[in-house]
Amino acid sequence: MKEAGQTNFYEFEEEFRDTLATVDEKGKRVWINPKKPSGRLHNLRIVVTTVLLAIFFAGPFLSLNGRPFMLFNIFERRFILFGQVFWPQDFFLLALTLLTLFVFVILFTVAFGRIWCGWACPQTLFMEMVFRKIEYWIEGDANEQRRINSGPWNAKKIRRKITKQIIFILLSVLIAHVTMAYLIGLEEVKEIVSQSPAEHMAGFIGLMAFTGIFYGVFAYFREQACIAVCPYGRLQGVLLVKDSIVVAYDWLRGEPRGKLKKHQTTITEKQGDCIDCKLCVHVCPTGIDIRNGTQLECVNCTACIDACDDVMSKINKPKGLIRYSSYTAIQEGVQKLLTPRIAGYSVVLIALVSVLIYFISTRADIETTVLKVPGTLYTKTDDGQITNLYSIEFVNKTFDDILLEVKIESPKEASYMKVGDPVIKVPKEGILKGMIMVKLPVESITSMKTVIELGIYQNGNKVETAKAKFVGPIIKAKKITLN
Repeated sequence: MKEAGQTNFYEFEEEFRDTLATVDEKGKRVWINPKKPSGRLHNLRIVVTTVLLAIFFAGPFLSLNGRPFMLFNIFERRFILFGQVFWPQDFFLLALTLLTLFVFVILFTVAFGRIWCGWACPQTLFMEMVFRKIEYWIEGDANEQRRINSGPWNAKKIRRKITKQIIFILLSVLIAHVTMAYLIGLEEVKEIVSQSPAEHMAGFIGLMAFTGIFYGVFAYFREQACIAVCPYGRLQGVLLVKDSIVVAYDWLRGEPRGKLKKHQTTITEKQGDCIDCKLCVHVCPTGIDIRNGTQLECVNCTACIDACDDVMSKINKPKGLIRYSSYTAIQEGVQKLLTPRIAGYSVVLIALVSVLIYFISTRADIETTVLKVPGTLYTKTDDGQITNLYSIEFVNKTFDDILLEVKIESPKEASYMKVGDPVIKVPKEGILKGMIMVKLPVESITSMKTVIELGIYQNGNKVETAKAKFVGPIIKAKKITLN
């Protein structure tokens, strides 16, 4: 029999799932002022954040062989990853990369829940580890912030509010410029900054738009981006299983809750380790009570873990009442990391990564497309040869101008002539279009569509092979009768 007052995890009130901590009963937003976090995990997050933000801000300045290390130019549909340029012709690689990333997200979420959100998501890093830190520095901890917000507008309050907003705007401007450098390149951003806005109106508008977005998100929208907008939180609800490692409250050890009386330093045997101090709620940046179980709003920031561990130390109880764990590990005492689902996703991910590496490693620097000119069939010359007119396009995926030579590999009897400038010089990171005329003796045509094979050479070395259909008449052989 269950003792009086003892509760079970499934017997917690479920009303919390019907509301959001950041919205009141009238639908108005409840402003969250979380208590300043501290502790072992928070210090570790500071180190991780410092490294990740250093990489983010240094990224546009990094180069490899004179080219950007990373560039995501969606406007010109040109991407550079680790010094390798990718063009629209490499779209299948992009699709394969996105598919691989999606499977990785699924695998990572099934295994470790929303740990990405708390440790590596740019939204959390900037909000909690940069903007929130500045807010603590200027306005103080949560209680001081609430006192300032509810107090009259005096000179001290105005000075603090204006100082905070000015710093927020300056930070948003900085983040916007770095983001634009990833999209259009560092040199282009320097030109926009150093010249009049009228000279680069589109770029100037883009910078202002990014600044407004970042300022709005980090100064006002804040945790709502994680709660209401981010699709990953919804995806988590579908992918999480009982074996997923998340920030979890050990209800078996913590329940039933009970407060410590004045001058009481230990808890009774019938009372769980949770003394209902609610510090885990006060430090939560999304305003949830982790003791209610895993929730979509939880970003796994570990602030509640540090707060609870500090309380456990003060009341001489083991740490880890709130910790990284899973439902199975708490209920059964055994953590199952390698499950059939994780094994299946891992096999799929390894296969996708292998295929992606193969295609990237075998990707050609030159891509040639040969197509018959629309609306044309074939022409017969005076010397009895059949000609076809083709449009030819060369894509140079390198960062240097290259000279190419085209040779007809098959059929051997065929010859070709380039229309216009005979020199084939493809500009760096560019496209060269032209036309060629291919001749073939009529007796070499054995079908309506003969396949011709073109070899593309650079410095005498064959770099690619292109094929096209050659259209011509079929000459039927005469039947010879021997007497």
